[in-house]
Amino acid sequence: MSDFIFDGWLPVARTLILGFMSYVGLVILLRASGKRALSKMNAFDLIVTVALGSTLATVLLSKDVSLVQGFVALTLLLFMQFVVTWLSVPQKKQRKNPKSN
Repeated sequence: MSDFIFDGWLPVARTLILGFMSYVGLVILLRASGKRALSKMNAFDLIVTVALGSTLATVLLSKDVSLVQGFVALTLLLFMQFVVTWLSVPQKKQRKNPKSN
C-alpha cells in the first residue's frame, strides 16, 4: 500500500527532470511553429492542442516513453497541424511578369 502513495525519490526526480525538459521543448516547438498553433483556434486546432497536452502528460508519467519519443510525437503533431493548415488555405499561383521576357 505504501508504494501506491510513494515509491521512492527516483520516479519523482524523473518526473521533475522530464517535466522541465519536456516543457522547454514544447515551448520551443510552439514558438517555432508560430502563433497559429495556439491562436485563432478552430475544432481541428483544439484537437491538436488537447493531443499535445496528452502527449506531454504521457511523456511525464509513463516510464515506457522516452523524452526523445515525446519530442518526436510533439513535433509530428505540430508538423501535421501545419500541413493541414497549409492544405486548407488556397494557394496563390504565381503569375509570370510579361515585362521580364
